[in-house]
Amino acid sequence: MNHEQWLAVVKQLSVGKILPKAVYVHRNALEQESPTLANFINDQASSAGLEDEDWNIARLHKDVFKVTLLNYPTFYDEAYPALHGSTGIDLRNNKAKTTDFSCSANPPILHRKENMILASDPAYEDFCEITREGEQAGLYDNTRIIGFKQSWEILIQDKGYELLDGRLFRQASFCEDSSNHKVDRHKTALSRDTLSSPLKTLAQNGYLEGQYSLFDYGCGHGDDITELSAHGLIASGWDPNWRPDGVKVEGDLVNLGYVINVIENLQERVEAVQGAWELTRKLLVVSAMIASERHISKFKPFKDGVLTSRNTFQKYYSQAELQIFLEQILDEEPIPISPGIFYIFKDKDEEQLYLANKQRRRTRWKQLVHKSVRIPKKQQLLTDNRELFECFWKRALELGRIPALDEFEDSHTLQKVIGSPHKTFNLLRDEFDTSELEHAEQERREDLLVYFALQLFNKKRVYKHMPEQLKRDIKAFFGDYKTALSEAKELLFSLAEPELIHNTCEQAHKELPASIFNDSHSLVLHSKFINDLPPALRVYVGCASQLFSDTDGVDLVKIHIRSGKLTMMIYEGFETQPIPVLRERIKINMRTRQVNFSDYGYGDSEPQPLYWKSQQIDESFPDYNKQCSFDKRLAELELPGMVGYGLSPDDFEAILRNSYKLQIKGYRFYQA
Repeated sequence: MNHEQWLAVVKQLSVGKILPKAVYVHRNALEQESPTLANFINDQASSAGLEDEDWNIARLHKDVFKVTLLNYPTFYDEAYPALHGSTGIDLRNNKAKTTDFSCSANPPILHRKENMILASDPAYEDFCEITREGEQAGLYDNTRIIGFKQSWEILIQDKGYELLDGRLFRQASFCEDSSNHKVDRHKTALSRDTLSSPLKTLAQNGYLEGQYSLFDYGCGHGDDITELSAHGLIASGWDPNWRPDGVKVEGDLVNLGYVINVIENLQERVEAVQGAWELTRKLLVVSAMIASERHISKFKPFKDGVLTSRNTFQKYYSQAELQIFLEQILDEEPIPISPGIFYIFKDKDEEQLYLANKQRRRTRWKQLVHKSVRIPKKQQLLTDNRELFECFWKRALELGRIPALDEFEDSHTLQKVIGSPHKTFNLLRDEFDTSELEHAEQERREDLLVYFALQLFNKKRVYKHMPEQLKRDIKAFFGDYKTALSEAKELLFSLAEPELIHNTCEQAHKELPASIFNDSHSLVLHSKFINDLPPALRVYVGCASQLFSDTDGVDLVKIHIRSGKLTMMIYEGFETQPIPVLRERIKINMRTRQVNFSDYGYGDSEPQPLYWKSQQIDESFPDYNKQCSFDKRLAELELPGMVGYGLSPDDFEAILRNSYKLQIKGYRFYQA
């Protein structure tokens, strides 16, 4: 069955819960309504390794050639069953992705079940009655806020009902009404002297260089706006408490920074996301607080979040919960940038350029090496226009190929002086050393291979309208799009070979400026060096990042050679302390697609210091020389117990003080 046949069969179904981009239908109804489609899906499920009991609801996608098989074990037993697991199957490329919700405290839930079964089903009338109860209670007034268990239960409570044995009943009059509690939202606005984390990611990705306007939706005191305006950027904002008179205007970039997590009313939360999206021309940045269950347990529960000691509300999300929340509201696929920060592109060309540029390495451009020129006329041309030609050559190094006229800022002058870009290139190729360009061409080709491999892993839809720059890249480096995808697919599949990962990690350790290689176990490196890895390892890291977040803000990354895992580590004081301490660890299992998030510094967690930091950095780090001197002095002391993770901070300080009469200030040792 091809995509066209799929769409035709799905369109003919007379049963199913119909949404703009998909149809939800129960397996039993599907088998009776369309045996051909049911058999096709059963074959795909078997190929993906699913048993019969692993799914009972099929989500038939209408915009892409894909089916998602959902497992609601209590579909017939509970009024609003919770999702235990889902498996999305890309029918075009025969790839499957499974997500486990069985241990989630806030899983997605199901409504309007009667639409997913046949009218002849014995449960049909009961399901209709359940839906009528919800409609009469006003629970379906805003379908954007009812997708998760916790928000559904809070909504039921706010409407004055409670669930007993799966059915709605009016609450007893003595039940506490949390909806009347007034929280102090205005207290959540912070004053800062640096850009907020979401805007720092925009700066790192080249969006704050003056070409885009920005609107800050919920700007608080407006510190970000003040900073951006000082740099000459067009920036404005609105805040209901601090800038209520601000005008809501469209922006190329819209920032919804740590706003939704302080809104206790779920419907207002949804309206904030929708309002920010309506003002977005190119890119919406959404951020919210992420925390562990242990941290959340310190506060008083309130609705679907907590109340702090300052009487402010906080809704702490998990990374997956925030991603699904945004996806349900906007019907778009959010891109994780870092924990709690997502990009949602309205401009799909801009999205492709962003994803491609994320894999681009910095150009290593040096001054041109001039050769002797045989023809004086050419020499004069080069001498008279040296700055123009050097700018052209620099642009060629950035692209790894000859730039088109619209890709070179001074193209009008270039045409007057010599003519076409190809003619310019031929002149420079004859006169200058081209080894730098050959190196740039190889790097850009690898960057694109990594980009396409990650697109295949994430099953991104290929847009018919592709940015011209990407079209030129594909033609220059691969010849055609089919060849590019074929090579990218081969690169992606190579990650299943542990021996290749081992050999590539060993190769990377020899080539990287700094890293630690434990044979047959792992390669540890600073996130700054990720784009210097061989293509296979860049794809390895990229695949793991797409399951959790980008590596921006992460200090060290550990690639596990045999287990198919990747660990991201964030340290307190990595940039400023000689012995930074581990603050957060995110372990991603790509085989099971599970993410284990651990935060340190709460409860009885044992701090994990990072000794010998000089092994993980190079001269590009400001404290490199001081760190090397510190580590050399530390090695000379020959402290006992410095194996594995080394001594705990308390033991280290005690031995240093009691046995050696020393203490540390900054990067130096002093007599205690």
